Amino acid sequence: MENLAIGAIASFSAGMATVIGALPILLPINLTQRVQGIMLGFGGGVMLAATSFSLIVPGTAAAQSLGVSQTNSALIMVVGILLGGLFLQLAHRLMPHEHFFKGKENCRGGNVKRIWLFIAAITIHNFPEGLAVGVNFGNNNISDGIPVALGIGLQNIPEGLVVALSLVAEKYSASYAIWISFLTGLVEPIGGLIGIGLVNIANSVLPLAMAFAAGAMLFVISDEIIPESHRQGLEKEGTIGVMVGFVVMMFLDIALG
Repeated sequence: MENLAIGAIASFSAGMATVIGALPILLPINLTQRVQGIMLGFGGGVMLAATSFSLIVPGTAAAQSLGVSQTNSALIMVVGILLGGLFLQLAHRLMPHEHFFKGKENCRGGNVKRIWLFIAAITIHNFPEGLAVGVNFGNNNISDGIPVALGIGLQNIPEGLVVALSLVAEKYSASYAIWISFLTGLVEPIGGLIGIGLVNIANSVLPLAMAFAAGAMLFVISDEIIPESHRQGLEKEGTIGVMVGFVVMMFLDIALG
C-alpha cells in the first residue's frame, strides 16, 4: 500500500513537470527552432535510456528471478515489447489526434476542435511514460522507481515548454496553454496507477508489464519524438538532444538505481 501511494505521487509529480516546463511561456522568450529540436531530442533520449535500463534490463532480471530460463525471459521481453507497440499503434489508428508538426492523423470528420486533437496526441504520448513509472514502483523496490520518475519528469520539462509554445503559436493564451499542460500531465498518474495495480495483483506480471511499457515507449520515440525533433532539417540538433538525454537518464539509472 505504501508503494502504491509513493508510486502515485511519483507519477503525478513526473506528469506535473510538464506544467513546470510550460511556465516560461509567461515570460517574453522566443526559442529558436534549433533549440526546440534539441529539447525534443533530449526527451526522446531520456525515454530511450529509460526503455533500456529501467524496463528491459530489470524486466529480464525479474523474469529470471521467477525461475524463468534466460531464453524464455528474452521471449517474454520480445512479446511484451511487440504488444506495447501494437497497443500504441491501435491507439493511433482508433483515436483522432493531431501532432503539432506532423499534422492530423485519423481525422475523418471536421467536427472535432483542433485543441482536442492536440490533447489526444499528447495523451497517447504520456500514457506509456506513466505506465513505465508505475511498473517500476509496483516491484516493491522504490529505488527502481525513483530514477524512472526523475528521468520522465526531467524530459517532461522541455517537452512541456515545446508543447506550450506550439499552443501559443496556434493563438491560444499562455494561461490556457498551461491549463492544457496540466490536464495532459494527469494522464501519467493514471498510467502509473494502472502499472502499479497490475504488478501488485500478480507479481509474475512484472516482466511482461515492463516489456509492454518499453514497447509503448519505443513506439512513441520512433513514431513521434525523433521525427518531430528532425523536422525542417534539424537532424543534427535532434540527434544531439537524443544523445544528451540518453546519457543523463543512463547516469540517473546507474547512479540511483
